[in-house]
Amino acid sequence: MEHVDARAVLFDRDGTLVEDVPYNGDPLAVRPMEGAVAAVAAARAHGLAVGVVSNQSGVGRGLLTRDQLTAVNARVDEIFGAFDTWQICPHTPDDGCHCRKPEPGLVLAACAELGALPEETVVVGDIGGDVEAAERAGARSVLVPTPATRAEEVWRADNVADDLPTAMRLVLS
Repeated sequence: MEHVDARAVLFDRDGTLVEDVPYNGDPLAVRPMEGAVAAVAAARAHGLAVGVVSNQSGVGRGLLTRDQLTAVNARVDEIFGAFDTWQICPHTPDDGCHCRKPEPGLVLAACAELGALPEETVVVGDIGGDVEAAERAGARSVLVPTPATRAEEVWRADNVADDLPTAMRLVLS
């Protein structure tokens, strides 16, 4: 990863910070990905602001309520410590919003809230939409593939890490 001093790291939620449970409305179903808690702690220990940028179309689809989403996100905060910003897109892919990844809206809103320029920000996620949202916003990215990540998303990404601790080493190096 080309070196630029990062001021903020934005994490995708499902499949990156926590195990992906489709349209999860149950805080008891929240399980951190291996190494995720340590990775977020490492970012904080290096003085970086940390945030979450997450598409949650289950709200727009009527599959979970905003209260359920809030409860799940509160559980994530309990596990990891409170994030400095939460940017959530509740829209469906057909809504045509500017926040839903791969659009840059969530990343730009997080940067604005954190007082970090996009070029001082790294987005860490598990799919191409996370990488593309970072690129469109002018931020850097690290892809941490899961079984859900498509092969073309991996070869297209500039920075790929096997796991979140490795991703944080890339960010902090």
